[in-house]
Amino acid sequence: MPCIFVSRDQFPSVLYEKLRQVGELRVYPYGKPAWLTAGIPKDELKRAAEECDAMVVYIGDRVDAEVLSNARVKIISTVSVGYDHIDVAEARRRGIVVTNTPEVLVDATADLAVGILLALVRRIVEGDRLVREGKAYDIWGALMGSDLRGKRAGIVGLGNLGTAIAKRLLAFGAEVVYWSRNRKPQVEFALGIKYVDLDELLATSDFVILAVSLAPETRHLMNWERFQKMKRGAYLINVARGAVVDTEALIRALKEGILAGAALDVFEVEPLPHTHELTKFPNVVLTPHIGSAAEDTRRRMAEIAAENVVRFFRGERPLYVVA
Repeated sequence: MPCIFVSRDQFPSVLYEKLRQVGELRVYPYGKPAWLTAGIPKDELKRAAEECDAMVVYIGDRVDAEVLSNARVKIISTVSVGYDHIDVAEARRRGIVVTNTPEVLVDATADLAVGILLALVRRIVEGDRLVREGKAYDIWGALMGSDLRGKRAGIVGLGNLGTAIAKRLLAFGAEVVYWSRNRKPQVEFALGIKYVDLDELLATSDFVILAVSLAPETRHLMNWERFQKMKRGAYLINVARGAVVDTEALIRALKEGILAGAALDVFEVEPLPHTHELTKFPNVVLTPHIGSAAEDTRRRMAEIAAENVVRFFRGERPLYVVA
C-alpha cells in the first residue's frame, strides 16, 4: 500500500480513517497546536517527500524546492485553502499533484472577519481589558467607537470569501463597495453592491476588508503608497494572507494616524512574536490565523484533504487540484 505522511497527529479523526482506506500512515507526533510553531522541521518533510507517496500538510509546513529535491511523493494535500507554503511550480515541474480545501471554510472565515471588525470598531478587546484590570471608567464617555450602519465598507477581493463578507455587512446596514481583479456583475446585481477602482475604495471606505488571494500581483498590495491613499481614520481588516500587507507600512500608517485601527488574523511571519511592534498598539486586534477554526469547518477541511488523496490513489481526479 502507498505510504502516506501526515504532518500532525491532531487533525480530526475522519482524516486518518479515510486515509487508511488507501494507504499506510506515517503520522508526525506534532504535540502542540499548529500556530505555536512555524511547522515541522524541514528534514522531516524532506524525508517524508523522499520515502512516502503522499503528504498531508498544513499551512506552517514549508514544502519548498529543497524538500522536493529528491522526491518520491506523488501528491501533496494541504488542509487549507491557501497553498503559498508549497512550491507549486516545483511540484508541477516534478509531476506532483497539489490539492487544497477551498470553499468549505468560507462561512467560518467570513464570520471571523465581521467578528474582528466589530471587536475593533466597538473597542471590545479594550473594554474587556479595562474591566479585567479594574480600572475606573466613565460609562457615558468611555471607549467611543464606530457604528457600522451607514458606513462604507470596501472589500478587496470578491471571491467566495469577499462575497460572504459582503452579505454579512449588508445585514448590519453598511454600504458595501468592492474592488476585485475580476469584476463580478452578477454579484453586484444580486447583492446591490458597487464596483469601484482600488484608489476610490481606499479613499472613501470607512472599513477596508482584505479578502483577496495571495499572488505575485497582490503581495504587498497594501504598501505605504496605498496606505497614504486611505481615508484618514479608516480601519483595516485582513483575513486574506499576511503578505498582502506590507507590515512596516502598516505600522507607519498606525503611528501617523492614517488608520484608526487594524484587525488582523494573518501575518507576514506566523506565528507573530509576542514582542512584535504590532502587539503594542491598543487599537489593533490580533488573532492567530483562526479564520477556519470552527469545529464543523475544520472537520470538513480534514475530510476533503483526505478525500483528495483517496481519489488520487483510486485513479480518480481529486476534488480540488491546485497543480
